[in-house]
Amino acid sequence: MSKKNAPFLSTQFITTTISTTLVLVLLGVIVLFVLTAQNLSTYVKENINISVLVSDDMNSEQLEQMGERLRMAPYAKSVQYISKEEALKEEILAQGIDPTEFLGANPYTASFEVKINAAYADPDSMGAAVRGLKGNADVVDVIYSKDLIKSVNDNIRKASIVLFVIAALFTYISFALINNTVRLTIFSKRFIINTMKLVGASWSFIRRPFLSQGLTLGIVSAMIADGLIMGGIYWLHKFEPQISAIINMQAIAIVTAAVFVFGMVITFLCTFFSLNKYLKMSSNDLYYL
Repeated sequence: MSKKNAPFLSTQFITTTISTTLVLVLLGVIVLFVLTAQNLSTYVKENINISVLVSDDMNSEQLEQMGERLRMAPYAKSVQYISKEEALKEEILAQGIDPTEFLGANPYTASFEVKINAAYADPDSMGAAVRGLKGNADVVDVIYSKDLIKSVNDNIRKASIVLFVIAALFTYISFALINNTVRLTIFSKRFIINTMKLVGASWSFIRRPFLSQGLTLGIVSAMIADGLIMGGIYWLHKFEPQISAIINMQAIAIVTAAVFVFGMVITFLCTFFSLNKYLKMSSNDLYYL
């Protein structure tokens, strides 16, 4: 097969593919940010703790019953019991000193550390949950950061608005860049299109090879872009394994599918409309572009 008959090997096709691939990578990253914003929000909210300090007079059976009630509570994602001794060990490790040496006794209280469900990470829901816990005679105190919960919700709300605006802007920019790239490719072949018209070729016949190449361009560019995005995600996972809690398989699947579909559709449509422009032009008009 000659180079003339192999559009994949042409310099113009390779250059256009590289340009389109870079734009699709940009679009894919934006889609990934939008999809993982909710996962990040959930991850942050579900790492907010409530410390339920319990009375020293509770026996093991009572502690087990309370733990079971907390696990069944709708606001609780996970519950961990920390005894007085464990609390003392953690403090010694954190501070490097043993308070029992100068106090003569363990000053810490046993507690249940409750990680909350993201849906309940707002001041009203947490306030109601805390009031219910404090109504228990065996609960000494309930400690949680009301200001932190409010701050997290406010920041996530602001970040979501900013991210939505950026996503819309970059989607428009991506469309414009790919459209310009395809239009330049069609522009360079405007005289070939005109020659085919002059010899009597129908519009559908003229469109066929250009649309086929445009679709091929979209598929090849999307596959390369998806490969680059997947490579970046793999590198992030190797660098920080916990990133899988935010960038999950569902988000990755949606991003790769979105890039693939966008790559095919946009290159096909841009080719179609750019072709129509030159198909409608007269031969004389082509010299004044």
